[in-house]
Amino acid sequence: MADEILDIKKIGQISDRLYQGVSEIIDDSMRQVAVYVNAQSSMTFWNVGTYITNDMNYQTYSAYGQKILATLSQRLMERYGKGYTYSALTRMMKVARIYSDKEMFAMLSQTLSWSHFLELVTIEDPTKRLFYQQMGMAEHWSVKQLRAKQDEMAYERSLIAVKPDDEIVHTLERINPQHIESEVVLKSSYVLDFLGLSGYYTENELENAIAAQLENFILELGQGFAFLERQKRITIDGTDYYLDLLFYHRKLKCLVAIDLKLGKFKPHYKGQMELYLKYLQKYDMQPGENPPIGLLLCSEGNTEHIELLMLDEEHIKVGQYTTFLPDKQWFIDKLNRSILIAKEHGTR
Repeated sequence: MADEILDIKKIGQISDRLYQGVSEIIDDSMRQVAVYVNAQSSMTFWNVGTYITNDMNYQTYSAYGQKILATLSQRLMERYGKGYTYSALTRMMKVARIYSDKEMFAMLSQTLSWSHFLELVTIEDPTKRLFYQQMGMAEHWSVKQLRAKQDEMAYERSLIAVKPDDEIVHTLERINPQHIESEVVLKSSYVLDFLGLSGYYTENELENAIAAQLENFILELGQGFAFLERQKRITIDGTDYYLDLLFYHRKLKCLVAIDLKLGKFKPHYKGQMELYLKYLQKYDMQPGENPPIGLLLCSEGNTEHIELLMLDEEHIKVGQYTTFLPDKQWFIDKLNRSILIAKEHGTR
């Protein structure tokens, strides 16, 4: 009887192990099939769009060409279904025109779905489109997330947006799921409307509100941030300093020190943050990590002062936070002013 019980236990253990192993094989195979099917489907649509565009050439958008396309659509739908409507064909042509390099499109379609491409081609500015394309792949955005990021003005709020176009493109082209850079992770403006603060408040009240809404604050910071400490004590020559917030970013592989300030950026904030970063690099940085980054968050913007003082600064960034939700034009105006100042001082 005991032997029988032992055998049953052993059978159960072996069965569990086999089930787990076989399930992993099947799940992995199904994932590969899904990636293959998605890529093949996207390539089919790309090939259709390219073929129609090349065959019809300049007639594509004429009244004559539109009638031909409508007739073609009807015949294709009769044979292949609703995926070949007139509007679907025009979208295939647009994607093929914007993503004209077949090898590049094939590589991108290993990660991005056809729905991603349909969303991306609605972005007219090619540099902005590249930002959403690369970040979407690096952070595995769904189509819904891609739309939300555009609605949140993620590109306009990124620190990199003020750089010269060729520098932006060069940086974005290096981004992949394993590598990302601080200027696309950190923002020039943060919206903290969820804190419930208005009118006058102190730095301590601001920090307390962030601590109470830490999850929302991390969501506003972006993907990859992990909270480590609040009011981290830094002792130098017997003097205690306190860093407001300390985070770690997984893909940047570094500590991110955040100091909260009321009002405009002041020059001595930079020196204070440099001290914090040197301390963190000496005492807290772990083997294999990159040097820490500092983010100074101020409640008011003084763009020209920041641009002049922070020129070519790699490890200290300055952002503005608001405790209300601005309209989209506020972000656009802020970006345009930063670009203008950067041009005036020869950095764009």
